[in-house]
Amino acid sequence: MIPRHGALILGGILILLIAGAALLSLVWTPHVATEISVSARFRPISWENWLGTDQYGRDIFSLLMVGAQSSMIVALLSVGAGGLLGIAAGLLASAYGNWIEELIMRLADFSFAFPALLFAIMLASIYGPSLTNAVVAIAFINLPFFARITRAAANSIWQRDYVTAARAAGHGRFYITRHHVLPNITAELVVQATIQFALAILIEAALSYLGIGIQPPTPSWGRMLAEAQTMLFRAPELAIYPGLAIVIAVLGFNLLGDGIRDITDPRLKRRRA
Repeated sequence: MIPRHGALILGGILILLIAGAALLSLVWTPHVATEISVSARFRPISWENWLGTDQYGRDIFSLLMVGAQSSMIVALLSVGAGGLLGIAAGLLASAYGNWIEELIMRLADFSFAFPALLFAIMLASIYGPSLTNAVVAIAFINLPFFARITRAAANSIWQRDYVTAARAAGHGRFYITRHHVLPNITAELVVQATIQFALAILIEAALSYLGIGIQPPTPSWGRMLAEAQTMLFRAPELAIYPGLAIVIAVLGFNLLGDGIRDITDPRLKRRRA
């Protein structure tokens, strides 16, 4: 059982670790993450500082915990907003087709011309860098992904016999979309959401690294990497720890998505059989 669903189990464990650290940081951290102490600079690993301290005397483990909170918040908000809008647009395009589908798909194509990083830079130049702008930028790039995948998956459902029977029974497009189309593509959308979660964490780290994402004093894995780049020869662990945190989070969501796909995709089930 474990080998068959190993990706799902391992991915779930990794995500639980990251999410658990993020939730725990809301009520407790070993030290105050933003507390600066010149006398405590570059302390090694000890019972008092589990991963040591950085060049400002801040506890690294506490910074990682609060950084997990920042990454998860950005990922949840951006994927949630982009997913809801994208799924609604994809369902609308599939249900009504014609010029509505063409308009939505061309708008999705147009949005691909503005990568999240470029869009975030534009927002930062106009409104200033902030968590809100990072969420908006990442949600913007999530929207066309969800719209395209939803439309493609929904189109295949609209060809099924039970949908044809529902239409013959006089049910409208909204009823069929709600009761037949959406329930049958939910698993595929969940898999895509896990992939977009991983992408959102990477983009948030990149934005914070460039200084246009989450702003000080709120800890962020990306900014921890940016602050550590001048200390690579003095204290390379300052870059290793947040880098590993990003890798674990991204790997966890990717494995979780693969595991869910393996369980829900009937083609993979038949192949095993």
